[in-house]
Amino acid sequence: MLPIGKTAKKGKRGILERLDAGEIVIGDGGFVFALEKRGYVKAGPWTPEATVEHPEAVRQLHREFLRAGSNVLQTFTFYASEDKLENRGNYVAEKISCQKVNEAACDIAREVANEGDALVAGGVSQTPSYLSCKDKTEVKAAFRKQLDVFMKKNVDFLIAEYFEHVEEAVWAVEVLKESGKPVAATMCIGPEGDMHGVPPGQCAVQLVKAGASVVGVNCHFDPDTSLETVKLMKEGLQAAKLKAHLMSQPLAFHTPDCGKQGFIDLPEFPFGLEPRIVTRWDIQKYARKAYDLGIRYIGGCCGFEPYHVRAIAEELAPERGFLPEASEKHGSWGDSLSMHTKPWVRARARKEYWENLKPASGRPYCPSMSKPDGWGVTKGARELMQQKEATSEQQLKELFQKQKF
Repeated sequence: MLPIGKTAKKGKRGILERLDAGEIVIGDGGFVFALEKRGYVKAGPWTPEATVEHPEAVRQLHREFLRAGSNVLQTFTFYASEDKLENRGNYVAEKISCQKVNEAACDIAREVANEGDALVAGGVSQTPSYLSCKDKTEVKAAFRKQLDVFMKKNVDFLIAEYFEHVEEAVWAVEVLKESGKPVAATMCIGPEGDMHGVPPGQCAVQLVKAGASVVGVNCHFDPDTSLETVKLMKEGLQAAKLKAHLMSQPLAFHTPDCGKQGFIDLPEFPFGLEPRIVTRWDIQKYARKAYDLGIRYIGGCCGFEPYHVRAIAEELAPERGFLPEASEKHGSWGDSLSMHTKPWVRARARKEYWENLKPASGRPYCPSMSKPDGWGVTKGARELMQQKEATSEQQLKELFQKQKF
């Protein structure tokens, strides 16, 4: 059996040192969904004021991802730009402040990262300003305000993640590169490309030319779809004779019926997605496929819980040479079920059983797939223009009239 845990070397090596050496870097999972379910994040704005209001909850989730095998802890700064923290009646920018949310996120991530051999990544994501057609200078100013905090707190590297438009992602990379630190960039796109029709391969080329050393996808699509997209990115980079490390952090939901916008178009988003959750065994298969594709930064996004991250670490343990600490309480491919009292459950203590299982949903009158809403709106559409004021009753009525059941 492989050893559990790994002693951190004196002086942590950076993200590019690890990737350049061919090492597997395991990312963490999804914070906004996990903390919303636990009662610390509000669905809708999805903003991370929990770093200030409930730091113990954020700290605990970081710690669980670290124990599960993550060796990158992203600061919980998703949607933490000032314009998002004041969007549609959000109180956070005024009552807490963008700076305090980002500072607290950095402090918590660093505290937990120091408990193991983990790096801290400061992250920025797409902005309401871009969707509202604000100019490049104003959008970049929003990113730069977060970057100032990341530099003050000396994060190890930076991630521009969750971008639907490569134009905005490039702007984010350009700002983050001002730091002199390594930059990774991931887009929330599928094989069809970004919301303006730029193909994945061309998106990757633009991101690398802007200065990203690691490129890939996160969120919006399931593991298989995300890997298909990263494959297209890889091919685009090869055709352009550009080099970059590849990264994948997909959803932990099955989404074969998604449209171009991804899972937010599904009628189940966000409160009815549970029947779509991937199993730990699905994630072991994903980790192997990702590795075989040449991806060396492998993690997850919305829906990814610590046990999903553990599945990545366990699948790739032979290549890494060790298991995560959380494997102390988990048998390989269910072999701990040999201790169960019931004989038919003991018979499931093998890889062949779980690898071939077709899980039932237990919902006899539900379809296996849904029809995405697909309103077809993106940057520049009236419905996507953002505002400081809370959404009015009249605005909601107009949307209700447009929605079809």
